Amino acid sequence: MIRTLLALNGALIRGALAFVLTTQDDIEVVAEVDRAEDIGTALRMQRPDVAVADVSLFGAGVLSTAVASSEPLPVLVLVDPRRPRVLGDALRARCQRLGFLGSDVAPERVVEAVRRLACGGSVMDADLVVAALSRDNPLTEREVEVLEIAAEGWPVVEIASKLSLSAGTVRNHLSRIAGKTGARTRIEAIRIAREKGWI
Repeated sequence: MIRTLLALNGALIRGALAFVLTTQDDIEVVAEVDRAEDIGTALRMQRPDVAVADVSLFGAGVLSTAVASSEPLPVLVLVDPRRPRVLGDALRARCQRLGFLGSDVAPERVVEAVRRLACGGSVMDADLVVAALSRDNPLTEREVEVLEIAAEGWPVVEIASKLSLSAGTVRNHLSRIAGKTGARTRIEAIRIAREKGWI
């Protein structure tokens, strides 16, 4: 029996996937979480064989921690095909125990991927790989950090505090971001960067 943890945002999607997985004779859903702070507890208490995670909820850092532990856990990462940047980051970091599928795939592909990862196999959506490697992001890593925090609605002073920067430096980053995206406002820069898959 493949003990599976679901770390997904949205009760409806998580519940539907849990239903599909539990109809399989060889898969058992042992935990469902929708907050990053709950994943560690679920891992310790339920000791799953595989996790299925929505990267937009947990982020690559949390997933990398899971696969870098002394007993690495295979994680199937569901990635929004319109925002494949995280896949590009993982490919460059050479994460060994991560599998990737688009979040819009048929449930049967998730079932198959869980089985493959549990057996030590690999899972990689070819369309995601092409998208991740073909989208050149003109923003620096720091500019991406600034824009991601700005996208949450934080003012310049709060962005500066969160990144241990001066407010002037944050304004400079936002100005360069506007130039690189061709945006006239911060909101427009955020929209363009999301559409391009840069954040």
